[in-house]
Amino acid sequence: MPAAPLFPRRPGRRTALLGALAAGTLAACGPNASPGGGSGDDSSPSLRFSWWGNPERAATTQEVLDLFVAAHPEVTVAAEPGDISGYFDKLATSVAAGDEPDVITMGGAYPAEYAAREVLLDLATVEDALDLSGMDEGARTNGQVSGTQVAVTTGINAPGMIVNRSVLEAAGVELPDPETWTWEDFSEAAQAVSEGSGKGTVGSGTVFTHDTLDLWARQHGQILYTEEGGIGVDVETVAAFFAYSKSLIDSGASPGAEELVELTDVGPEQTLMGRGAAAFMLTWSSSLTPLSEASGAPLEIVKVPGESVESGVWLQSSQFYTISARSSAPKTAAALVSFLINDPQAARLILTDRGVPALESVRRAILPELSETARGEVEYISALGEMELKPTWIGPAGSTAVQEITPRHQNAVLFGDATAQEAAQAWHDEAVAAVSG
Repeated sequence: MPAAPLFPRRPGRRTALLGALAAGTLAACGPNASPGGGSGDDSSPSLRFSWWGNPERAATTQEVLDLFVAAHPEVTVAAEPGDISGYFDKLATSVAAGDEPDVITMGGAYPAEYAAREVLLDLATVEDALDLSGMDEGARTNGQVSGTQVAVTTGINAPGMIVNRSVLEAAGVELPDPETWTWEDFSEAAQAVSEGSGKGTVGSGTVFTHDTLDLWARQHGQILYTEEGGIGVDVETVAAFFAYSKSLIDSGASPGAEELVELTDVGPEQTLMGRGAAAFMLTWSSSLTPLSEASGAPLEIVKVPGESVESGVWLQSSQFYTISARSSAPKTAAALVSFLINDPQAARLILTDRGVPALESVRRAILPELSETARGEVEYISALGEMELKPTWIGPAGSTAVQEITPRHQNAVLFGDATAQEAAQAWHDEAVAAVSG
């Protein structure tokens, strides 16, 4: 699974070693037969459930569905796994035909896009079957669009700093206190690692991209997207972010621009952290285990620099479960979603494959089944869950375009083709236009 080198995209949209598995063992019946906005009477509880993922995820999910059906023998569920490369195109086609699955896995801005088209069920209408009260508040509200709960997080990630202490020690550099370190502390430590290491090893193996800008904005009292779907970060803050990214290259704390571009969206084995050639990598918490496995080193995750000044991290849904507003069995669909996120037996099968569970009780249930690094990831999320974090929500439809706008203008700065101020102004103009429709 590709590590997310400093957030090239939200974890719910990240790619994996993906492939389709043949449909599951449970019978399929045509769902969505009553287009009554979730007004089906559940008299014929036959469901279709779609998601993307590799064959291992598909096999595990089938085991979970078998458990659900064993507990609800009156229900049938048709499994519809798919490859991420064609998943959302297929979904768009099925929605246009009025034949989408009952339970649909989504990511990124897709819940907002489909909610705007009234495709998704208001989950308040099935709250008797889907209790979200035990979920971390930030994770729960992350599934809301304009205050309406239309999606349920499958699990959560958060921005975190991955650290390889052996690289630090080899360079004779001490890790700054993660509870209080600043971005200046980080850059100084990263530069010292680069200077004290052999050729090919650097302090920072991070690729600063789209979601890092959101983190930076939050730490500076702003936010990338407002709750109303606008751009909530000003030109000066974007310029400061671009300038900081460039300063890491100029000081040698980070690789050069060409190498950073090559490192975008690579798998864990290709990252500098995965190759044991970096002391730090800012990425999603879910990358801790694959990066540790790739590097063969006991990596750890600590707080992001700058958090002691003003917190900017957030609990981000890895993916979302949504329910079609045209489902003929909305309550049964809600019961399936509830089982996926609440049931301890299901959790022991899924573990952290779809992110760290968003319920503390479920996190405790899976801890004995996890590796040491996976436990570190869960403990990091649990610690954040106890903090008062800034809210987050599904990005507006235009956020998909902004994800492409950000690296284009940032790279212009990194390659010296534009000043930070020029690139920030151009970014802001394009981003505002993108989310304005």
